[in-house]
Amino acid sequence: MDQNWMNFPRGSEGFKVALNIFLNGYFTKNAIGGQIFCPCKKCSRRFCHSRDVVYDHLIVDGFVKGFREWVVQREASSSTSNDMYGINDQNTYDDIDGLLHDTFIKVEEGLNGDQGVPSEPNEEAIKFYKLVEEGKQELYPGCKTFSMLSFIIRLFLFQVLNGLSNTAFGDLLELLKEVFPMARLPKSYNESKNIIKDLGFDYKKIHACPNDCILYRKEYEGADVCPKCETSRWKSKNVPAKVLRHFPLKPKLQRLFMCSKTAGSMVWHDKERTKDDKIRHPAYAQSWKDFDETYPDFKIEPRNVRLALASD
Repeated sequence: MDQNWMNFPRGSEGFKVALNIFLNGYFTKNAIGGQIFCPCKKCSRRFCHSRDVVYDHLIVDGFVKGFREWVVQREASSSTSNDMYGINDQNTYDDIDGLLHDTFIKVEEGLNGDQGVPSEPNEEAIKFYKLVEEGKQELYPGCKTFSMLSFIIRLFLFQVLNGLSNTAFGDLLELLKEVFPMARLPKSYNESKNIIKDLGFDYKKIHACPNDCILYRKEYEGADVCPKCETSRWKSKNVPAKVLRHFPLKPKLQRLFMCSKTAGSMVWHDKERTKDDKIRHPAYAQSWKDFDETYPDFKIEPRNVRLALASD
């Protein structure tokens, strides 16, 4: 579809007709839960809205600068693997508001207290307010594409995708601060880690029996000796003999849908892949098909995640 219509006067019938056609196709391919990242000038693809809201925003405010070129480039390169997984899309923005509200949904519900009477903010609420403020801070004066928080999250994604060590991450931060002294950036890797820890990217430490008999949790949380092998829980005073680091799975999967760099990849199996008999992805495998037939309600929602255990 020729995208020159995006330059038409927004009040013209030609613009409105073309906009409806465009949104029909765009929502079909990209909507998650009936919403997309709104490409209007004010939202700049940072906030999700329904089709009617996106339509109104685009009529009133128009498209964000560069969106037409991004659409044209995306259509031209839609068959390449990088576009398939959305890795080199430089004009996408992260749903930081959605990330915060998803992380602290119980906190938000509790802030109004009973019968709408405001309650005193607890520790989680204080974290929420702090992150909301950081999410509003521009990375540097006049920056419209990144907040300080969204840039830190993007840096950690860059670290993971490119296999950077924590030392290299810290060195990169120092270089960025030297080149862009006006940018609001953390001083070190540890300071960056402490910021995203409140978003649920941390792990839980659980003491374990040195012989792997039990985990010191639930009914064993206060025990000092393993009830099965009678081995001490402690190596020395207040130093556990063994520690399990538990990464809660569900929050990690939810966060994948909050970043524009990974959200598209999570639903690629349903939205983008060529559905033929050639095996290019686990979704082509018979086990995946059998699972879908067994659980048809699960299959309906493309954001549902299938986990498989593989061994070498």
